[in-house]
Amino acid sequence: MAKAYVRSKDIFLNCPFDATYKPIFNAVLFTIATLGFRARCALEIDDGGDTRLDKITRIIGECKYGIHDISATELNPAINLPRFNMPLELGLFLGCKRYGSPTQRKKSVLILDREPYRYRDFLSDIAGQDIHAHGADPNHAITEVRNWLASKVRPLPGGAVIQEHYARFSAALPTMCADSGLDPTALTFGDMSLLISKWLISAR
Repeated sequence: MAKAYVRSKDIFLNCPFDATYKPIFNAVLFTIATLGFRARCALEIDDGGDTRLDKITRIIGECKYGIHDISATELNPAINLPRFNMPLELGLFLGCKRYGSPTQRKKSVLILDREPYRYRDFLSDIAGQDIHAHGADPNHAITEVRNWLASKVRPLPGGAVIQEHYARFSAALPTMCADSGLDPTALTFGDMSLLISKWLISAR
């Protein structure tokens, strides 16, 4: 594999992609863009010739930062098992940070869960990490992401300011979708990223 070029503004976003999590996903995506960073995730490329694991490891290698939400522990009613993708991708990121090149070892990670210390019951090996709880609240998630990034780059607007901007964006989203011929209930990662970018430009 070719040596990964780490992009200092790229953030690997590892989280559930289901409808239940969508409000937090969109809020985090908006926060990342608002603060001048670029969100990366497995949804960004649809290439049948690229295995999912190869795609994920390549994106991880290119990102200086990672946001990992490990809150999805519910059992799938069809198979009575949870999804393990998020812990796997967190492990890949931490392994890259620990065993990678000097540049890779400079990676920084934010780990999110719904409640403080809940992770101890299902992923106790990360007990030494600093886990942040968002309480399943998009506004709280915005503040957690903002505060984490503020420890890396300054100055940044406060969490309350970003929350207010996100509320305005959310109110404008249906009209923006209608103007673009998009179904607001079926937006892809690329669609949402583009709409956020357009709104941020118009709001300047």
